[in-house]
Amino acid sequence: MELKTPLYDTHVKYNGKIVPFGGFLLPVQYEAGVIKEHMAVRTACGLFDVSHMGEVTVKGPDALKNLNHIMTNEFSDMADGDARYSPMANENGGTVDDLIVYKKAENDYLVVVNAANTDKDFAWMCDHKIGDCEMENISASMGQLALQGPLAQKTLEKIADPADIPEGYYTANFNGKVAGMDCIISRTGYTGEDGFELYMAAEDAPAMWEAVLEAGEEFGILPCGLGARDTLRLEAAMPLYGHEMNEESSPRYARLGIFIKKDKEEFVGKEALMAQLPLQKRGIGLKVTGRGIIREHCDLYDGDKLVGQTTSGTHSPYFKESIALAIVDAEYKEPGTKLYADVRGRRIEAEIVKLPFYKREK
Repeated sequence: MELKTPLYDTHVKYNGKIVPFGGFLLPVQYEAGVIKEHMAVRTACGLFDVSHMGEVTVKGPDALKNLNHIMTNEFSDMADGDARYSPMANENGGTVDDLIVYKKAENDYLVVVNAANTDKDFAWMCDHKIGDCEMENISASMGQLALQGPLAQKTLEKIADPADIPEGYYTANFNGKVAGMDCIISRTGYTGEDGFELYMAAEDAPAMWEAVLEAGEEFGILPCGLGARDTLRLEAAMPLYGHEMNEESSPRYARLGIFIKKDKEEFVGKEALMAQLPLQKRGIGLKVTGRGIIREHCDLYDGDKLVGQTTSGTHSPYFKESIALAIVDAEYKEPGTKLYADVRGRRIEAEIVKLPFYKREK
């Protein structure tokens, strides 16, 4: 049975269209619809419930040692308040998950994982724990909102002290207040826009939602659902677990090689990940030049030769054209290369393009 986030009743109140996702009941869209929600984030701001995401604390004298052992990135040089993205690999070089690590203080970290993977990730982390370290799954006690878009900061400044708002991308304030409620304010997101992810006690989430929507009303804020979240992340070419990566697929195929630190002495999966080089497959972006929309799991051809498969695809609300992410044989990685996607027996022409599709102006 699917779970409900602390905002379930709020979504019903706002006429959200509820669907099961990642083990939770969440709104796929609201009355405005996916396209308007998407464009609100690109031009103004939008508010998402992401309370389904999982949170795990990692504490103790060997907390840092554990993070460096379990994940592919390097965390030794993090300052208090820093956030850092990382894949978590298995011994075979596949992807257990991708996640964000926050350093709250010395020997005190918060790890945010994907919703459907929370229990699996927590078990994996505990099974691979070394030394003196305590890990706790605190997901049920937390609510999380994502306020995203070019006017997100102006919205937040109406209900938070500007001094509490982190300036640097991928930094966080663990001692912030928003609308008078204790809140972790993180300058992160999954849309390709500037914005914030706000962490609060689960019981405060409904009041926080209302406060943020009220503050953003003059800026054209819209409540946004899973549909817009997916089209936004795809335009920004941000990978989604279960699509661009999974237990059998290398994080390198999701273009995450930069987060695999080969100079680290050791980490789970290092030997297998190093053995993948040089890569035989690459993650690429496609723009449809024919007629039709490419979705995930479409085979890609060069003539009669099968050369890859799409991992995600949609019609881009911003560009008003069909785009897709795919994994192809490495020789087909160059922008300008023409391929054909098999969509239910019909071939649709597409061209490899440079990623990301969308990059905001800073």
